Parts: sequence; structure tokens; C-alpha cells
Amino acid sequence: MDLNPPQFSRFVHDGLEIAYFDVGNRSGDPILLIHGFGSSANVNWVFPGWVKALGEAGYRVIALDNRGHGASSKPYDPSLYHPPQMAGDAVALLGHLGIGDAHVMGYSMGARISAFLALGHPHRVRSLIFGGLGIGMVTGVGDWDPIAGALLAPSLEDVTHERGRMFRAFADQTKSDRQALAACISTSRDLLSVEDVGRIEAPVLIGVGTKDDIAGSAQELAALMPHAAALDIPGRDHMLAVGDRVFKKAVLEFLAEVGRR
Repeated sequence: MDLNPPQFSRFVHDGLEIAYFDVGNRSGDPILLIHGFGSSANVNWVFPGWVKALGEAGYRVIALDNRGHGASSKPYDPSLYHPPQMAGDAVALLGHLGIGDAHVMGYSMGARISAFLALGHPHRVRSLIFGGLGIGMVTGVGDWDPIAGALLAPSLEDVTHERGRMFRAFADQTKSDRQALAACISTSRDLLSVEDVGRIEAPVLIGVGTKDDIAGSAQELAALMPHAAALDIPGRDHMLAVGDRVFKKAVLEFLAEVGRR
């Protein structure tokens, strides 16, 4: 396993073409990876070394490009980007591959999608790992409306909103379809209630960088769930926490512990 992009395949769900890869030990426990807003399976999971680390630990590693991202279809209709629909793509991928249940790991928007997946399809989830999203899953993560404007602005130089500049620069760097991302950001932020989060029965690990000003507290979110633990990722902000060694080590230990139960 290396850091080079694996070969992607495609299937159709909800009228959209979804790109994914399926690598690693076919007889190992499957783990499904769901990336964050404006990212992709490669940017979120391959390049930061997650696929390599999980593959070397013996897991079957599956990741998809969310609708609107990467090599998947990019509709411009905001009504197609609510988290339950995006979770539906992930569940459909497990069905497409003949996998009954899997560990599910999501980062940022991917963590929100993973939570909706666990609520809508609890029997498909062995465990959950939320990265880059804590209590903001319930309380919100601030004003993101300027981000849509930043994505649609003529150029980065036209964007003055600080967080908008960050995401616009990231979208430019990844050569994303900015109109699709603007549609996605407008509807993909549906919140979960305290009661919803409390109904998640699977074991959960929540990792948030100590310098992350977007995610909200991992500890506060963990306290709402019956089987959750929080992890501080030292010195990392929202963009840098995803590939952190402390995070990887904790995730591998968490998965091994779940596997022993």
C-alpha cells in the first residue's frame, strides 16, 4: 500500500454516478471512509496516509467521492445534498459491494454524513469515527453562508471573508466544481438533535484538533452518546488534524478494541 491514488470504480445510485475505491485485505474487516466538504477520497484519505495505515493494519478500505466532489456526479441542485441522501450513497455502496456492515469513518462533513448513516441504518455500522466535528454536529459550526459566495466569486482576490477565503483557496487547489460545492454547502449542514445523537448505539471515537475553530468540542458531543470517547489532536487545526499521527494511532487502537469485543 502506498500514497498513490488507487484505481476507482463507479456505480449509479439515486441517478448519480458515484466514484469509489475498494482496496486492502478482502478478508479483513471493512472500513468505509467518507470525506469532508470540498475534499475527495484521495485528498482526505490517500494523500494523508490513511489508506496506507489502515491497509497495513489488515483492513479492507473503501472510500467514495461524495456527490458533488472528486470524480462523482456534480449536480447543481441544492436539494440533492442533504446528509441523509449523501448517507444513502454510502449505504448503497456497501450494498453494491455485498458488505453487510462496516466500520465507518468520516471527517468534517463526512462525520455528519456518518452520523446520519448510523441513525438511518444502524445495522450497517460496526463502529463510528468522527474526525473534525464535535458538538458542532448539534449546535452548528458558525455562519457558512459566506462560503457559498466565496466559492462563486470571480476570483480568490474578490473574497474578504476569512473562512470563505480558506475554502475558496482549497477548492481552487483541488480544482473542484465550485458551483456544485456552493449547492452542497447550502443544504449539507442539517443538524442533529441531542435526542438523535443519544440514539447512536455504536462505539464512537471523536477526534478534534485543539486549534480547530470549526468543529466544536469533542468532549461535549461524546457526553451525549452512550458509547463514545473524545480525543484531542494536539496543536492541529481543522485542515491539518486529518492526517495527524496521534489521530491515526488512536483510530487504529479504537478499531482493534472494537474488534476484540
